[in-house]
Amino acid sequence: MTTARAPRKTGQPGRPGYDLDSLLAVAVKVFNDRGYDGTSMEVLAKRLGITKSSIYHHVSGKSELLELALSRALNALFAVTTEDRATTGRYIDRLEYLVRRSVDILCAELPYVTLLLRVRGNTDVERRALARRREFDSFVTGLVVAAAEEGDLRPGVDPALTSKLVFGTVNSLIEWYRPRTGGSVEELADAVVALTFDGLRRT
Repeated sequence: MTTARAPRKTGQPGRPGYDLDSLLAVAVKVFNDRGYDGTSMEVLAKRLGITKSSIYHHVSGKSELLELALSRALNALFAVTTEDRATTGRYIDRLEYLVRRSVDILCAELPYVTLLLRVRGNTDVERRALARRREFDSFVTGLVVAAAEEGDLRPGVDPALTSKLVFGTVNSLIEWYRPRTGGSVEELADAVVALTFDGLRRT
């Protein structure tokens, strides 16, 4: 599986204030506003106020920008699956930790996760991203299955359906969550976890 190139830190932005990170942030906003297919390099250059050649100084084209953006969201999610609390202890606790950290990541990387959740597989880059999303979904389903086997879930819970419902709730945050709208990210994660796991845990 190919991955996006590591961001180039050239120290030579197209114009003051535009290194690759800031260029990527603007590109992601435009992709979310207009759709990836509806965004041309001309549109990006106009939004940035720089020439197309200045963008090409950093990336090969908008496809690479998309891949870098999607990889940023996916890499953050997959990093959680290797953290101690996601790999040790009872599986229900691992699942709860994964949900809590996924809320953290969604809030911290909101534009990038939003873009990830909107891709439909129209390009090779999008199809690779969707394949990685399925890997993540499979990991989550495995935790649900193991938690059921340990006897910590209510009887009759369907693991695949449960993982879809749990992360459907988390992913729905992109539609309304905005930073500084009141309440902390920790409080938001607490609410999602309480809503989800009060119904899942076997009493």
